[in-house]
Amino acid sequence: MPRASVWLVRTALLHLGVGITFGALMLWNKGLPFAPALWTLYLPHIELLLFGWTVQAIMGVAFWIVPRFAKEPRYGRVRLVWGAMSCLNAGVLLMVVAYLLNSPPALLLVGRGLELLAVALFAAHVWPRIKPMSDVLPP
Repeated sequence: MPRASVWLVRTALLHLGVGITFGALMLWNKGLPFAPALWTLYLPHIELLLFGWTVQAIMGVAFWIVPRFAKEPRYGRVRLVWGAMSCLNAGVLLMVVAYLLNSPPALLLVGRGLELLAVALFAAHVWPRIKPMSDVLPP
């Protein structure tokens, strides 16, 4: 498995662990109320699981499994993937902090913008690697 895939999947698993922990705390608080402030974890919980885990895991597996080029560099412009990973994680963390601190909407816009940039960078990387089967199979 290429290094970028390894780090994308590992980071996705970290987001999964934190997101599940937030969800478990809220569920525990729902059954035995002990800290009403825990409900502020609702939006960060969704952010971590939807973007931090799901999108990042998809990117990691897609980078690894999408057909490679016949010649070097086999995986194409890998810097775009590292940039996508950096932007996605920065966006997710910015959104989580903004939700927890009840920040102004401008900070939320920056976080979503970073996440959108991450998707665009990843799409720019993977686009040349997607080919029709007639270009891949011998005649």
